[in-house]
Amino acid sequence: MTFFDLARRNVSRHWLRSILAVTGIVIGVIAIASMGILGNSIGLMFNDMVTDVGDTIVVSPAMSSGTTAFTERQVNDIARAAGSNRAIPFASTFDTVTVGETRSGAMIYAMPAADIPFLLEKEAGTYPRDTGAGCMIGSKLAENSKETGLKLGARVQIGDETLRVTGVLKERGMGFDINPDYAIIVPYRWYSNHYDEDEYDQVIVKVRDVNDLDTVKEAIEEKMNRREDVVNVMDTKAILESVFAAADSITVFLMGIGAISLIVAGVSILNVMMMSVTERIKEIGVLRSIGTRRNEVMRMFIYEAMILGVAGAIIGGVLSFGTGYLMTAVLVGNPDYLFNPTSLLYIVFGMAFGIITSAASGLYPAWKAAHLNPIQALRHE
Repeated sequence: MTFFDLARRNVSRHWLRSILAVTGIVIGVIAIASMGILGNSIGLMFNDMVTDVGDTIVVSPAMSSGTTAFTERQVNDIARAAGSNRAIPFASTFDTVTVGETRSGAMIYAMPAADIPFLLEKEAGTYPRDTGAGCMIGSKLAENSKETGLKLGARVQIGDETLRVTGVLKERGMGFDINPDYAIIVPYRWYSNHYDEDEYDQVIVKVRDVNDLDTVKEAIEEKMNRREDVVNVMDTKAILESVFAAADSITVFLMGIGAISLIVAGVSILNVMMMSVTERIKEIGVLRSIGTRRNEVMRMFIYEAMILGVAGAIIGGVLSFGTGYLMTAVLVGNPDYLFNPTSLLYIVFGMAFGIITSAASGLYPAWKAAHLNPIQALRHE
């Protein structure tokens, strides 16, 4: 009979105590894996919600300048400072739109018709032209066409004018520049005539090479803020990095909460192993008296701790998959995040942490058993 067989026999001999110890590891593995999956899913959700705007600079009027819009001249200055990178000015408002007898409210974005394809991708139809009376609608407005009446080809009345929906945009997600999914996009020429305005709210600069982002940003600030602060220049890449850093912090915090329960389970195994050593002092004395080495006695007790840890980690890993699925479905709203490799790694991490915790919990009891005096152990009652 090997020392591993002796360890397995002792675990099965005290089956209730072993089950309780394994249960603690199972709970700890589920906690740390599920919390890690939840935090990672939140990060993936941010990634899906935030559109790919890492190459974007948003220029807006500075609060201290006393103005809330840009003139055509200022837009041209920003475009010159941006160099070969495209500067896209836009204006926005919220207005009531009517389709047939259905009335609803919608955000309206206006930009030069030639710039729309450079910023927004269409899913169906065509882009509007400066010379026509057309507009585009966001993907979410098109999905809710039963409630709003807004769909490809529909006639949309805004004020006393009517536009035809010529195209539907692809879903873009939340952005730091504009959020067109629930909006109507119109050519700026129509917007200017309809609302009698000739100013822009902001300017979006799409940088061709992300490595030039800081250079372009500095050029705009130097050009526009030479005498006083006229513009605020926002680098969306830096904002995205802050968002994802916050998501990583949430993941670490949630995993820390799960790790506490696993450490508690480790203390439980330490207690079980100490009880096992106390109950088997005479057996240890017999083993030592027939020539069993100290390292072999240590190995036997470490095996016991490892059996408990591996059993708990395997069961916990399987249950973590189900728990993680429920958490991502209920709390995040998308169970598919569980199947992302970065999420599945947390199950592996939880299992590994459970096994390591169990092995570490068994080290001191194993050392104590190996260093018992053989003669005193034989006399123990």
